[in-house]
Amino acid sequence: MIKGSFIDNLGRVYALYTGGFVVFIILMAILEQLGVSAATIGILFVGFTVAIYALIGFLSRTMQVEAYYVAGREVPAVYNGMATAADWMSGASFVALAGGIYFGGYGYLGFIVGWTGGYVLVNSLMAPYLRKFGCYTVPDFIGTRYGGNTARFCAVIVLVVASFTYVTAQINASGTIAARALLIPFEFGVWIGLLGILLCSMLGGMRAVTWTQVAQYIVLIVAYLVPVIWMSNKQDFGLIPHFSYGDAVARIQELEALIGLGTAPAAEGAPGGVRILQTPHNDPQGGLDSWKFVTLALCMMAGTASLPHILMRYFTTPSVRAARKSVAFSLFFIFLLYFTAPALATLTKLQLLDPTLPTAIIGQSFEAVRNLAWIQNWESVGMLFLADGNGDGILQLNEFFMRPDIVVLATPEIAGLPYVISGLVAAGGLAAAMSTADGLLLAIANALSHDLYYKIIDPKADTRLRLIVARVLLLGIGILAALIASLQLTGILGAVAWAFCFACSGLFFPLVLGVWWKRANAAGAIAGMICGFVAGTAYLYYVYPGGYGGTPWLGIDHLRFGIIGMPVSLVAMVAVSLMTKAPDAEVQAMVDEVRIPSGETILGAAH
Repeated sequence: MIKGSFIDNLGRVYALYTGGFVVFIILMAILEQLGVSAATIGILFVGFTVAIYALIGFLSRTMQVEAYYVAGREVPAVYNGMATAADWMSGASFVALAGGIYFGGYGYLGFIVGWTGGYVLVNSLMAPYLRKFGCYTVPDFIGTRYGGNTARFCAVIVLVVASFTYVTAQINASGTIAARALLIPFEFGVWIGLLGILLCSMLGGMRAVTWTQVAQYIVLIVAYLVPVIWMSNKQDFGLIPHFSYGDAVARIQELEALIGLGTAPAAEGAPGGVRILQTPHNDPQGGLDSWKFVTLALCMMAGTASLPHILMRYFTTPSVRAARKSVAFSLFFIFLLYFTAPALATLTKLQLLDPTLPTAIIGQSFEAVRNLAWIQNWESVGMLFLADGNGDGILQLNEFFMRPDIVVLATPEIAGLPYVISGLVAAGGLAAAMSTADGLLLAIANALSHDLYYKIIDPKADTRLRLIVARVLLLGIGILAALIASLQLTGILGAVAWAFCFACSGLFFPLVLGVWWKRANAAGAIAGMICGFVAGTAYLYYVYPGGYGGTPWLGIDHLRFGIIGMPVSLVAMVAVSLMTKAPDAEVQAMVDEVRIPSGETILGAAH
């Protein structure tokens, strides 16, 4: 029997949890050998893991404000690192990133560079200082640092737009996984995903989300690594493919030249009007392509350092030092997946292209390909599309389309691995999408309940009313996000890129200068948030095909509109701050104190 407090026994608790999960995987493998259907195994994987997360969420329920908003500020650095990694390993990272690399090749590595490099900015510019400040939410810092409710309100607006855009992508991912695992239409899958998300976060807030995210990280990292290592071993690239899959990239380049990539006829009529074209897997061109790579990475870096649900994680540590350490742990746990994603995309593509492998489909007859079980499974849920564009009866590369969002989920079936691995990957993808959605919904609900309702509308509200408002908002926002996600307005990766650009356009410089420039004042911060956010959003509408559809400036498309918003925000904030009255001596002294790593938090117990 485990004695002592839960925090004292975290190692034992999660060791037992991990052991139990491994036993469950072995049990599913035995059931598969005994003839239990793939559908049943998929349902058991998803149902078992969601039930465990819901149980953790229920056991972590609380009516204490500090526990609900910041997990009681008692999360050790290593576990906060795991929770942050799970919060970060969204459906975009787990489900869509490798798919983006599969279809878009080299250019999509800009996401990996930006998302990983962003944590350098978080560690050096943000996390320790916001923890020292002692706030509950990002708008809480903006409102207190700059003073007045106008700056707080502007920060809430930017937070809600960025986080809501992001959460729709996560519910999209959870719907995609639920649709395949439970063999139901995507439109129903999003509601199943939302139910699991709400079960993890409604009763316990940040405390529940933290401990479920640690559990979810264990599931998702095991689920991501196992099929890659298995495929690599089968293809003779060794047990650790991260350092040896360069040979696979070279082989893909040879095969792309042989099959005439870029010259094959493009099939029309794919879902959503997609024209099926793939780009070379490894083709760094220089010039404008290099500029597009750098601008994408910059937007993702600045967005990482601006996203409220990530910055909130560092409010939960016991001290400033622990906040800094937990950033380092976050980077390590995130690195494990990001270092693996390019290998997964490469090995999966090789499975389909290489005629020496039994799984190859390009160059095969349409009749033979359509009879494959995995093709039929994904076609049946509308995630995969084949079209004989030239009528020769042979499948060309550009006559085969699967949504990039399903590449990771389909990989075990493509590679001919036991279905238990598919169930494991589905459970991991669902864990990734749910963990991020939990953090995002909590960020939105907490900002609206704490910064809008409590700080602006009803400062006299008691604890019980504040938490009821937070939970009602959590439910309402989740339902609205599921409705938007079911429309599939953009892919998972595209929606995530928008969220990062919204965040960095409106919040990056007000946050950075709030810590590092004493002269920054409320008027400047308000101008920076409004001008940057409006400029970025206007440019998004201008270039997005579903908006005005204009020609991008210098290759800055709808995935990179933060490159427009950020400079506008910086210029507006600096200019207006210099043209208006400087903050008073008390505020400037507070900014100096924030940058000292030791001592009491600024807001303290009075918060």
